[in-house]
This record gives sequence, structure tokens and C-alpha cells, in this order.
Amino acid sequence: MAYDPLAAFRMDGHAVIVTGGAQNIGAGIARAFAGAGAKVLIADLHGDKAAETAKGIAAETGRDVRGMACDVTQEGDIQATVAAAVAAFGGLSTLVNNVGWGGVNPDPLAVTEQQMIDSYKLNTISAYRMTAACVPHLLKAKNAAVINSGSFSSAVPAYDILAYGTAKAALNQLMVSLAHALAKKVRVNSVLIGTVITEGYAAAGIDEATQQRMMHPDTLTGRPGTPEDVANAMLWLASPAGGWVSGQTINVHGGGSVVRLLGH
Repeated sequence: MAYDPLAAFRMDGHAVIVTGGAQNIGAGIARAFAGAGAKVLIADLHGDKAAETAKGIAAETGRDVRGMACDVTQEGDIQATVAAAVAAFGGLSTLVNNVGWGGVNPDPLAVTEQQMIDSYKLNTISAYRMTAACVPHLLKAKNAAVINSGSFSSAVPAYDILAYGTAKAALNQLMVSLAHALAKKVRVNSVLIGTVITEGYAAAGIDEATQQRMMHPDTLTGRPGTPEDVANAMLWLASPAGGWVSGQTINVHGGGSVVRLLGH
């Protein structure tokens, strides 16, 4: 049989939970994993939208894709989501902690304590609690993996989204600590995502003019990202192709900012 290097990217036999997967980047991740052969449960705050997205991906890929409501800040919802995935798929091999959101903070010194707490609960604690709930099942799986949707704002000054960037920076520490705690058992990685223009930008308070400027970022690639750009990186990390990668933050942000010397 001829060698097929793409076979290592297949996810046949894998069962995946994608949080925040009803739309935007999350939906792209769910679609990529299902397209590679995985069974996928989309868990989202908006249960109806999750079910609708799951139905469309299932029709497109022919895979078992389901959607359900889940508030990842609520322990009861987390436990119900994990139980539903295990009951439906007979196990669990991959968790994608994709949920994340943060509003704009025009004055970085006026961010309230509650805003910081809320951001930490949604962007960091939820990933920890979801991972903890999944680990007993992941330990039974072959090539088990946890992947977090991080943010490039966690690695650079991001004072206009201070609460969000700070919480995502904490997520980076959580990732590497859990990767070491679960060494040789479950691989844990994060993808630091750059500018991907989605409906979420408007919800975060970023106006249309700013979004238009972001469509032409000053990066090495010169374009914003797409959900598929992020999903492809996550597919690599979760699949056997990424089996020797753990404890890493993978930058998927168009190469970062271009540094121009002498105006050229």
C-alpha cells in the first residue's frame, strides 16, 4: 500500500467535544473534526443554534454530530455535557475548550473587579473545569488531547481588552501546567489565535470602522485569519499527526506584526 502522509490527520474513531461551537471559529473547528472522521458534540450557550449547526455539519460530512446547550460557567452543565458525549459516543478522546469572549475596555485603569472576575471565570476557569470533568474519560482513550482556544492578546500588550487578554494569559499557564500534570497520558496544547473577523467582534463592542481596518492587518501574511485556518491547526494538534506535541502554544495569527525599518 502506498504511503499516505495525510492518513495521520484522520480522526476516525475519535469522539470530540467542542465548546462554543455553534458559530464562528467553533463551528469551523467542529466542521473540520467531523470532516476528518470524528464524532462531535457541539456544546454552546445557545442550544438551538448548536443543534442547527450540528445538523448542517452532519449532513455535509455524514458523521455523528450533535448539539446541546451548555453554560461552561456552570458545573451542572459541564457534567451534563460530558455525560451526554460519553453516552452518545461510547467514550471521549478530545476536548476543545473553544469558549471565550471579552469586551473592549477603552480605559484600562477603569476595568472593574467584577469584569476581571467574569472574564477569568469564562476564559480560564471554564477550561479548567471542563478539562477536569473530561480527564477520567480521556485517560481511557488512545491519543487523548485537550486543545484550548487561546489569544494572541495574551502574549502582547492588549490594554484595550485588558480583562480578556489577562484571562487568556492565565489560560496559557493553565495549559502548560496541565500538560505536565497529565504527561504521558493526555496531550494538552493551546492555539494563540490572531485576528479572525467574526460576528463576535461586533458583540464585543468593536465598531464597523475598526473591523474594516482589521481586515487589512499589518502581519506577515497581510490578511485576517479564517475559522478554517484555526481549525486546521487544531486538527493537527488533536490527530495522530500531532502525537509528539504537548505543552505548547501554537501561534496562528498570520505571522504577527511586520516590523518595517526606514519606512520600507
